[in-house]
Amino acid sequence: MSRKIRMGMVGGGRGAFIGQVHRIAAALDGQIELVCGAFSSNPEKSRLSGLDFFLEPDRIYGSFDEMFEKENQLGPDKRMDLVSIVTPNHMHYEPAAKAIQNGFHVICDKPLSFNLEEAYALNKIVNNSNQIFALTHNYTGYPMVKQARQMIKHGEIGKVRKVVVEYPQGWLSTLLEETDQKQASWRTDPSKSGIAGAMGDIGTHAENLAEYITGLKIEALCADISTLVEGRRLDDDGNILLRFSNGARGILYASQISAGEENALSIRVYGEHAGLEWHQMSPNSLKVKWLNKPMQILRTGVGDLYPEAEAHARIPAGHPEGYLEAFANIYRNVAHCIRARIEGYQVDPIFDDFPKIEDGVRGMEFIYKAIESGNSEQKWIKMK
Repeated sequence: MSRKIRMGMVGGGRGAFIGQVHRIAAALDGQIELVCGAFSSNPEKSRLSGLDFFLEPDRIYGSFDEMFEKENQLGPDKRMDLVSIVTPNHMHYEPAAKAIQNGFHVICDKPLSFNLEEAYALNKIVNNSNQIFALTHNYTGYPMVKQARQMIKHGEIGKVRKVVVEYPQGWLSTLLEETDQKQASWRTDPSKSGIAGAMGDIGTHAENLAEYITGLKIEALCADISTLVEGRRLDDDGNILLRFSNGARGILYASQISAGEENALSIRVYGEHAGLEWHQMSPNSLKVKWLNKPMQILRTGVGDLYPEAEAHARIPAGHPEGYLEAFANIYRNVAHCIRARIEGYQVDPIFDDFPKIEDGVRGMEFIYKAIESGNSEQKWIKMK
């Protein structure tokens, strides 16, 4: 197969933040090319955005329905293989479902959907298809996150006993949505974001990271969910106690009113023999805190790391890799899997490693249980 994977995009036009991130990530490894898109619900804005990306005018569409219909009319040597969905939460389900039903693979921004009913419906559609579905919980793409996962999987720190994961931001410390700031406006609007604000936007990243690294499932939670900026319609802060499937205990904190914080996602996992500590803002380092010997600091690209970590690093040690590269690892891995489908070979399991539909459903269930617990006098709420 001597061609790139051809990608279309839904959303991500002029003025959008995350659409550009997806386009950079898709292009980084030279495996994927953007060939078409419906970049806005406004057909003229979609047209202008497509011209910004130097697309052929007849591959710029006024709606995703038009894109699916017309792309399916093209020959296999031209039509897209993959759809990237980068819209707000309330516009994830319909284009994702229709893309799968029209035979296209999907990469969708998180959370999976607007509500839990849509998540279950989309899960059924994906599982009844032969299409690849990926969700961009991009923090799982960091090499040292994969190193931590493998160390736990191989028993290096012993049985996991405690997990502490936090994601503080400070950008919504004021009523920013009243200034018509686009990113704040839709994230704090229940008609676009869903039942949760901070817990849906960044709490799900913390939940996903905790389950991905440890390999454990959250079985029950006890949440204190708050809206601390007066006049805001959705939560902007939350503190949650967790119980995991192996009996481990945990704490999850997600906040968008922690003044002065940027994107300080971090996790600490404590086992019988050692603890692991990773910070998204210093992603190339993984601390290993041993019970009975000096602490180690493992570094991306240095020493004898697990193959899963080494396969997701691109450049020699000491050259920082960050958010965009981690994001790109999801796109690259999906491209490997699509190429394997097209050419009929078995993909290396190292590359069949990206958040899937099941992770998206878990995230939506977490949001609903967190909000339910936050609104309840009951102490503990069981996850499904």
